Amino acid sequence: MRLAESQHGVVTRRQLEAGGLGRGAIAERIRVGRLHRVHSGVFAVGHRVLTRHGTILAAVLAGGEGAAASHRTAAEIWGIGEATSFVEMTVVGANGRKLAGIRAHRSLLPDADCTALHGILVTTPGRTLADLADVVSRRAVERAIDAAEYRRLDFTGLRPMPGRRGSGVVADVLRLHRAGSTMTRSEAEEVFLALCGRFGLPAPEVNARLEGHEVDFLWRAARLVAEIDGYAAHGTRSAFHRDRRRDSDLLLAGYRVVRFTWSQLGTDPGWVAETMLRLLAH
Repeated sequence: MRLAESQHGVVTRRQLEAGGLGRGAIAERIRVGRLHRVHSGVFAVGHRVLTRHGTILAAVLAGGEGAAASHRTAAEIWGIGEATSFVEMTVVGANGRKLAGIRAHRSLLPDADCTALHGILVTTPGRTLADLADVVSRRAVERAIDAAEYRRLDFTGLRPMPGRRGSGVVADVLRLHRAGSTMTRSEAEEVFLALCGRFGLPAPEVNARLEGHEVDFLWRAARLVAEIDGYAAHGTRSAFHRDRRRDSDLLLAGYRVVRFTWSQLGTDPGWVAETMLRLLAH
């Protein structure tokens, strides 16, 4: 139990044997429900329900020596990516077992590319971002880099990995993208940023500070601000009053503010783009 408490509720057969339990003793604990098999050689202690960290650690332990959480799961652990319904990890050597709920990648994994976080062996931020480029879109990599910059993670080890699917994406992003410059906080903001690229609008500053306020999108030279009104963030009475106060402060400071709704982005993106292009031209 003490071991399980330090490992998010999971233990391995090898650890049980090292603690003095023989095959029969382990089998008896499985029979009476004190151990519950998660993967071959990995057990939950006391009950079947694991936390997300417990689920990830169980997968990593099942992956064998040197296995580490990686790709989307590593991004999740570092707080720079969304959670998935599966665990993604990198294994080394000849471990070819297919494990339920796990996507395993076989690759070299130097010690310098791994660290421990929340008691789980996980790839470093730099290696995580390089791995992500193999399995997600370029924009998703940019968003992860923005999040890493926001969280002040050290990803100086990020580099293209020759022969990997995402090496070209990593090279382009390192060359063209400024970390933190497109940090969006909602799906609506992400859609608007994509719209800017699609219709050839100049790239804005994203979630920028201006006159004591934070604005969604800013074209500083044009003194123009665009706000995206999603109901979750702007639908309360307090948000309504706060938004109007901000608009007035910015107007007095010489900035124009234009607002679009989530519905307008989805149903009439051409009109939104044309409106922005005309505003930016004046």
